[in-house]
Amino acid sequence: MTSRQRSSDFAGDLNSRAPRRRTVVKAAAATAVLAAPLAAALPARAAEAPVFLHGVASGDPLPDGILLWTRVTPVSQAIPGSGLGPDTEVSWTVARDKAFTTIVAKGSTIATAATDHTVKADIRGLQPATDYWFRFSAGGTDSPVARTRTTPAADASVAGLRFGVVSCANWEAGYFSAYRHLAARNDLDAWLHLGDYIYEYKSGEYGTRGTVVRPHAPANEILTLADYRTRHGRYKTDPDLQALHHKAPVVAIWDDHEFADNSWPGGAVNHTEGAEGAWTDRQTAAKQAYFEWMPVRPAIAGTTYRRLRFGKLADLALLDLRSFRSQQASTASGSVDDPDRTLTGRAQLDWLKSGLKSSDTTWRLVGNSVMISPFAVGSLSADLLKPLAKLLGLPQEGIALNTDQWDGYTDDRRELLAHLRSNAIRNTVFLTGDIHMAWANDVPVDAGTYPLSPSAATEFVVTSVTSDNLDDIVKVPEGVVSAVASPVIRAANRHVHWVDTDRHGYGVLDITADRAQMDYYVLSDRTNPNATSSWARSYRTRSGTQKVERTYDPV
Repeated sequence: MTSRQRSSDFAGDLNSRAPRRRTVVKAAAATAVLAAPLAAALPARAAEAPVFLHGVASGDPLPDGILLWTRVTPVSQAIPGSGLGPDTEVSWTVARDKAFTTIVAKGSTIATAATDHTVKADIRGLQPATDYWFRFSAGGTDSPVARTRTTPAADASVAGLRFGVVSCANWEAGYFSAYRHLAARNDLDAWLHLGDYIYEYKSGEYGTRGTVVRPHAPANEILTLADYRTRHGRYKTDPDLQALHHKAPVVAIWDDHEFADNSWPGGAVNHTEGAEGAWTDRQTAAKQAYFEWMPVRPAIAGTTYRRLRFGKLADLALLDLRSFRSQQASTASGSVDDPDRTLTGRAQLDWLKSGLKSSDTTWRLVGNSVMISPFAVGSLSADLLKPLAKLLGLPQEGIALNTDQWDGYTDDRRELLAHLRSNAIRNTVFLTGDIHMAWANDVPVDAGTYPLSPSAATEFVVTSVTSDNLDDIVKVPEGVVSAVASPVIRAANRHVHWVDTDRHGYGVLDITADRAQMDYYVLSDRTNPNATSSWARSYRTRSGTQKVERTYDPV
């Protein structure tokens, strides 16, 4: 049995193009040498033997394969982003059992400074719906052992699936207890990260209510390839994040903060052309570091839109809503309705529509980085409207809606929802992050006349792991803003069944043939590394209804 080191466009129906073969790592020169706190944390033996300081991970599971990832530190000077360190042979082993008595795949590659000593191995020839254990080795040192799992065969009848769902993890704002609690479950087929896996800000710019809980590395806003590599490296030292990567495969998409706040192909709100270099260079560096440091297969043109299938029960379309969008509109101009503006890009929207129509699974899941449900922001009072605008990175005067999400690109949304209705496509569920709040929504064809207007789909939005909620911006006790804002939001947005503007946490999505249910969990205190987790609410959509309803017990 062999492992093939390749980048796979496994959204194979996209343009009917065959996968492009590449080496495991894509060569690129490091742009700078950075000092980092990681160097001080290296054990003395790192100067003598390689070590695996950043854990291991797996992602993008297939019925017959899985993508494995690690980063080796060959010498103490070879910190992330440094461009230093010798070429180092790294091997991997995959087994059916944690003790590695039944080995099913082995291989090796050379980790180099050109790819920041990151390693990817695309393992194939595995059995569907099966747990595997894997580890890496270098210079006589073994990495931690991790569990992963393949997806069911395409034609398999599947009784149920369970996914962790997270987004928006700002290092400086707190500890990643959400990851720890998901890792402790031992029942996840995979976990979905819906964007903002890292944040780009300089230290102190975006903490928790203005306070840094733990400092970024590097301290500056990340601009160069070395910067982005260093920031990814800092994140991968978090023990709770490592624990979750060691328990289940991740399926990830990016949003804006993997680049810069409110990014689009021509720039970003948090980018000053010239003073912070060229946006094209920064964007290229961010993408390269992302694919080096994440167990994600690049899809079309180095983006993150692709499709996975989980037997006959569900398929999962993963969107890239940063690489093709038009610049965010000014609400004053009314250009949010301009049919020439796009969020998805033409090719991606056609791919999504085609996949939804041709799908023969019971459920059609869409990994979606920004909210698709309409949200009449102007329903809020002025004392909440300005903080919300600040939270969303929008103008704080005269705002009517969030132009960074689907509300700012209404023609794409209209076309997609009309496609669902005209083709009688049922059981489409959008899974969303970004907005730092938890929501359970119907997705109406016409929000202005809902509920007389039909619902074309449903949407579950998870809150942030650590990034500031609305109560954090206002700086009032948790729950105060939600108690005021939630009834107002729901009254003006009748398709919204629930919104919690104030708490941090994660979701657990459980799917059967009869229903898709999201259990919402909240954390006791993001600034406490030992924060507890508690169930908050659950909502489900029954097969064939295209509507959300509350249920009173978690799965």
